[in-house]
Amino acid sequence: MHVEGHPIRLMLVDDHPVVRKGTRELLDGEADLSVVGEVGSGQEAIVMARELLPDVILMDVSMPGMNGIEATKAIKAERPQQNVLVLTSYDDDAYIFALLEAGAAGYLLKNASEDELLGAVRAVAAGESALHPSVARKVLERFSATSTSTAPLDTLSPRELEVLRIAATGRTNKEIARDLDISPRTVQVHLANIFSKLDVGSRTEAVLIGIKRGWVNPNDLA
Repeated sequence: MHVEGHPIRLMLVDDHPVVRKGTRELLDGEADLSVVGEVGSGQEAIVMARELLPDVILMDVSMPGMNGIEATKAIKAERPQQNVLVLTSYDDDAYIFALLEAGAAGYLLKNASEDELLGAVRAVAAGESALHPSVARKVLERFSATSTSTAPLDTLSPRELEVLRIAATGRTNKEIARDLDISPRTVQVHLANIFSKLDVGSRTEAVLIGIKRGWVNPNDLA
């Protein structure tokens, strides 16, 4: 998990060197961001993630050999708290849900603006959600149609459940703190407890589990 006060350490995974170069230049141009490694395949991504332990991995989908879905699954299996932000040109339902099921914290299309990319990186590093609007709509439609589970709520405390439900609306940690009249630090502690109990590394994963278990109304999904 990213430590406040230190640059966010990023790793790029994309089989196109020109894309990696442009993305690196954009990210390294920000004082609070630092690209610590880049690779061009899923296999290399697993090895480098293990060595560098980056705060956020920007993952492409289509690559020779092991694709981004398989690489994300393998990385998350080794380190559930690892944040993976998908950055791809694919707006295909099968890819989207496969990557979210694999544990991706966010899904951004390559036609996103520079500000959207920078915002998504920072959000994911902070444990917040980062879904492209078109992707969020697909997720809402899918889970609105299929969410029927009513699993017991004893996994989370009442306060943690409250935080999770508000987090599903897309509010930032500071906004959640204001809503509940608690400090942002306390919100972070609650989210960390939620992530630990659900064995996930991001708000997106936690919210999706909450929807599947019937704890969160999918219509609240931001």
